[in-house]
Amino acid sequence: MKRRILVVEDDAHLADGLQINLDLEGYEPLLAASAEVGLDLWKRGGVDLILLDVMLPGMDGYELCKLIRREGDRVPILFLTARSAGQDRIRGLDEGGDDYITKPFELNELLARIKSIFRRQDWFRGQEAPETLVIGKASVNLRAFQATTSEGVVDLKEKEVMILRLLKEHEGEPVDRETILDRVWGFGAYPTTRTVDNFILALRKLIEQDPKQPKHILTVHGVGYRLTTHPEEPVQE
Repeated sequence: MKRRILVVEDDAHLADGLQINLDLEGYEPLLAASAEVGLDLWKRGGVDLILLDVMLPGMDGYELCKLIRREGDRVPILFLTARSAGQDRIRGLDEGGDDYITKPFELNELLARIKSIFRRQDWFRGQEAPETLVIGKASVNLRAFQATTSEGVVDLKEKEVMILRLLKEHEGEPVDRETILDRVWGFGAYPTTRTVDNFILALRKLIEQDPKQPKHILTVHGVGYRLTTHPEEPVQE
């Protein structure tokens, strides 16, 4: 079956060009000139990816993204933005977007980003992953995006679960930050690997008895991180 891509873009010329080229690439594009129309098309179901303009008449792209995420839908969202400021880019990702591309963009770059998103989704949705990962003081449901600790149930970000999934696949081996960025975010999503470090800190607070002396998500200096589910293993900080 063709993957269905919802294009929410009020520039008719750009939208028509995207429709033609996505169709040529074997996708099934749907067009919406406003966030309100895009919301209606999304509610009908069957959307595999959303190309979402930030600056739209009425509701903007950020708000539409938030509405979709509040409904629990994790459909990939790639922001199309004319803004070049780093904070504007990061805001879209913080709202739940998966990637962004700045206008004007090269068609080949956009198509490469779409393929990268689908590749990451195919990996993440693979059947080989366990449903539950017990690590440290938390039991993490990788499919429900929730962690259970003695303090209760915590909702996890998709990126947090993806990092745990990747580290689990390579348990006992170091995984470098660049690999984590590529597999979880894709190229270009963030300018530095510091983003990975910030997510690791958040996961340690959830998992480790003492986040300052981690026993499960270990730092491999000059490389990245290594996961161990055995608390008796010595700390390597």
